[in-house]
Amino acid sequence: MKNTAYFFITTIGIIVTLIYGKSLLIPFVFALLFWFIVRKIRLLADKVPFLKKRGPLWLKNLIITLGFITIFGFISKLLLYNINSLAKSYPVYEENIGNVIAQLNDLLQINIFDYFKQHAGDFDFGTILKQLFKSLTDLLSNAFIILFYALFIFLEEANFYSKLKTLLNKKGDSDTTNDIMGKIESSISKYIGLKTLVSLITGIASYIVLLIIGIDAPIFWAFLIFILNFIPTIGSLIGTLFPAIFCMLQFGDVTHCLMVIGFVGAIQILVGNLLEPKLMGNSLNISPLVAIIALSFWGSLWGVTGMLLSVPITVIMVIIFSHFEKTKSIAIMLSEKGKI
Repeated sequence: MKNTAYFFITTIGIIVTLIYGKSLLIPFVFALLFWFIVRKIRLLADKVPFLKKRGPLWLKNLIITLGFITIFGFISKLLLYNINSLAKSYPVYEENIGNVIAQLNDLLQINIFDYFKQHAGDFDFGTILKQLFKSLTDLLSNAFIILFYALFIFLEEANFYSKLKTLLNKKGDSDTTNDIMGKIESSISKYIGLKTLVSLITGIASYIVLLIIGIDAPIFWAFLIFILNFIPTIGSLIGTLFPAIFCMLQFGDVTHCLMVIGFVGAIQILVGNLLEPKLMGNSLNISPLVAIIALSFWGSLWGVTGMLLSVPITVIMVIIFSHFEKTKSIAIMLSEKGKI
């Protein structure tokens, strides 16, 4: 009973901390991911003998970081330009709402859309675009906090492993810690790398399709598909529906919407069901049911950010739990086939 009480008190304390401390924790988690990616790129660069001998650690970190800042800056400007162009055109889209509702009424033979027709004046597409702009602006403002956290993580990196060795006196504990860190690094790097590749393929293919269909700001929608593809299960569905619904507003008919659903949906199915399983295999080793539960849990705590981070966090939990006898049973339940 005493252990059970401690467990529930600890769990509640962690959840409360995650909820009320998310404004500090989310940038810190992204800073850790940024440090992790930079570290992996640096390790790959060190395979070149010249770079390993001549390039100091701080210089490699600085060059890679500046490279990321340049890329993100270019992408941000491109997205802001696309969002501004959409915001300027929103009066045209509002005029098409009535046509879309009439076509859907004729197609489905129901009157449920009469309600939306009566309240069409309350629909402000410009407000929605302003919210998207605000979200992107908030992300850019948090980028400075993320870089600030990442700077201190880089400074701490040199002394981290020496602190671990001092903290862990027993050799077995040290070996266990090194094993855990190695497996976490291997699993997360493989997941991030392959998921980025798969999402990039999906985004580029979707951009070509959307460009041919003639949707406004295809780069914005392709980037949205790329980002949402990191959210397991529902991300690809949302990424298909958003540009499809927008097509109805832009063209004022259902045909273009069905074209987006058909072609972009086909890309999502082909990449998600054929290419992604072949590339990733069973490297994550988490149950599909657990992935859905983790998606819901972290999504309720941290919103879209939690959904993006749900899979990496769950993978880390499985790896850590599998190395200790008291939590090994939890790792078995979280794993895909009970093999840890």
